[in-house]
Amino acid sequence: MLISQIKGSNGEIIVAVREPGGAAKAVKNANSVYALAMEAANAGKPLVSIIETHGYGDDVDLEKAYAEGNFLPPITHPDAAHLHLTGTGLTHLGSAATRDSMHKKTTEAAEETLTDSMKMFKMGLENGKPKAGEKGVQPEWFYKGNGYGAAAPGAPLVSPSFALDGGEEPEMAGIYVIAKDGTPFRIGFALSNEFSDHVTERINYLYLAHSKLRPASFGPEIRIGVAPEDIRGTSRIKRGHKVIFEKPFLSGEANMSHTFANLEYHHFKYGLFRVPGDVHVHMFGTATLSFADGVKTEEGDVFEIEVAEFGLPLRNPLKVAAEENIAVKQL
Repeated sequence: MLISQIKGSNGEIIVAVREPGGAAKAVKNANSVYALAMEAANAGKPLVSIIETHGYGDDVDLEKAYAEGNFLPPITHPDAAHLHLTGTGLTHLGSAATRDSMHKKTTEAAEETLTDSMKMFKMGLENGKPKAGEKGVQPEWFYKGNGYGAAAPGAPLVSPSFALDGGEEPEMAGIYVIAKDGTPFRIGFALSNEFSDHVTERINYLYLAHSKLRPASFGPEIRIGVAPEDIRGTSRIKRGHKVIFEKPFLSGEANMSHTFANLEYHHFKYGLFRVPGDVHVHMFGTATLSFADGVKTEEGDVFEIEVAEFGLPLRNPLKVAAEENIAVKQL
């Protein structure tokens, strides 16, 4: 089942559900996906069961809602500061080559040794898929922001004026809520664009944290349940009516050096991320970047990420913010 959120004519949230390829219907008496998910988590019941108990109402035209700019992120929190955008990298087979080329030292001696990126990737290959009951190696981890940095499907991904680049990262994101007893519950998975500044990251690996403090988009729909083993999609960039970049991307555990369970454990092992009522959108990495192919994005370019099993494609135009004068004042 696919679930999404649409802005209603009176500003209310309409929760829409459908089977892949089917028509969408509104869920009755559903204030939000968050409210439904928390109801399910706190009752210890499957989300689909809660949805079926609420029942179905009017048809929802998702394509029309998309065209009119009425999609919301597929989950929001009443207090945006309690939605956490985080991610992990070097998790996909092939991802190390892209990252390594960005960080490799220029001296001959350095080229004879493994870079930090390759060391991290090798660790994942060796112990990223532990046996049942065992704990695997921890991955790279980064923080992107909170719900204020979540761009709705169709809305611009805004690159700050000081950014050196604004580039897409087509990924799968796990969507989670934390029950009242502190237990993390996964709703499912969604397409995501883990928008980053790859030029800043390339200057020095220690700038990775800076490069990730950018907005992100996910959705438009969440696929409830587990992810397919082998996920195959397309990432493209459109400039006007022309496609300037198009490349397949792979995800799912068949194409990863870590299991989702191992990545989830190493995120939620921190008590800070098990605060009751919080929402987490955790992005799982990619091996496909237009930046690695020499593409320089421009304001107005449209990123499009598509995987058939995850519903409508995720589209976001690139926008560059006006310069701001920031000064700290003394109280």
